[in-house]
Amino acid sequence: MQRITLLLPPDLKAQAQRQAHAKGISLGELIREVLATALKTEPTGPRAADPLFADTAVFLGDTPPDLSLHHDRYLYDDPHSS
Repeated sequence: MQRITLLLPPDLKAQAQRQAHAKGISLGELIREVLATALKTEPTGPRAADPLFADTAVFLGDTPPDLSLHHDRYLYDDPHSS
């Protein structure tokens, strides 16, 4: 394992310490468990369905000259975007 320094707001640290104590584990173990769980799950919420954040395409060649002006139209297929 590697040691890291982590800055937490006091209320979050206290809440995490209480939960770790209730589970009978160290704060470090709780953080490792929570982080491992978070990294296994698929993203949810507004960004998960947003094509901007889901886009893995690599564009080769020319792009439309008005791409920066009408990016929503190209990204979201919204013909009404200006």
